[in-house]
Amino acid sequence: MAYATALVVDLLLVAGLLAAAVAVRRVPAAAGATGLWCAVAVAAHAGLLALAAEPATYAVFGLLLVLFAASAARSQEAVARSLTLVLSVVCALVVASAAGASLELGAPRTAVLVLVVPAAVVVLGLWVRTPAVVVPLEAGAGFAAVVALGLAVTDGAYLSLVLALCGVLAAATAVRPERRPGAGYLAAGLFATATWVRLVSAGVTHPEAYTLPVSVIACAVGLLRRRTDPEASSWTAYGPGLGVTLGPSLLALWSDPHWQRPLLLGAAALAVTVTGAVRRLQAPLLLGGGTLALVALHELAPHVAQVFDALPRWSVPALAGLLLLALGATYEQRLRDARRLREHLGRMR
Repeated sequence: MAYATALVVDLLLVAGLLAAAVAVRRVPAAAGATGLWCAVAVAAHAGLLALAAEPATYAVFGLLLVLFAASAARSQEAVARSLTLVLSVVCALVVASAAGASLELGAPRTAVLVLVVPAAVVVLGLWVRTPAVVVPLEAGAGFAAVVALGLAVTDGAYLSLVLALCGVLAAATAVRPERRPGAGYLAAGLFATATWVRLVSAGVTHPEAYTLPVSVIACAVGLLRRRTDPEASSWTAYGPGLGVTLGPSLLALWSDPHWQRPLLLGAAALAVTVTGAVRRLQAPLLLGGGTLALVALHELAPHVAQVFDALPRWSVPALAGLLLLALGATYEQRLRDARRLREHLGRMR
């Protein structure tokens, strides 16, 4: 069979199987599911065949995108609708990746082009707002974003750009009330990570000169937010501002042989931790405490290593055994302490 004929036969089979699976109402449920999975298998075969030629790639995956989207629109079964929606996004992802290869953009630049797919999904989600449709689309968009990050990972500048664009998409998703908490935290984390990656890729050895002004402004905005909305979480108000500076400073700390940065960073982390404990704010307490612990570990690690080198070899297993014995003897008390600590943190904002 000729190459073009084989592709046409595969596409006709996919169309017929999808029609039997989602359009016919009087077939048993098992027969519909069998038709759907057979359609997926034949579509995978057609897609693999189409990758051998550039025009065939665009034609086959474009038609598969239309077929899966039409099936999702007509399907009444939740599983069938979810699967066809995800496959629609995957087909669009392949088309976007093929466009980058055709234009010879390279993997990092292709990553920016791939982000068109999750951007379209975000816009569609803002328009549809039906959970049964939006959730599968968001799953496919998340997969496309991960692929874009993987394509850009070899270039720090483009990786920073892709992270920032993913943050924009997450912030746009947070416009919907049901997605606001999770998508808002994700957007803040992506923006902070994009800043860190950009500083590292630029070879900056003193990131505080760039991050500290941003942190001051972001924390001031968070303070205004808390005054207008006392119920706002401290992670929303202060988490991004603190993370923008504490993260790059910690990364720079491990390669800095001088004593000034550990001293200043430890003092700042201690001040943030005390502020969080006094004001009962969860984000400053945990971020400051974690930073302070890592700074202390960095400073004490050489001395601890010297102590362990001076001790006999049998002393380390003996100390570990004594520690386990003590923890086992006070297990119930430690468990109650952990529960009280969790409840105390849960009451913080």
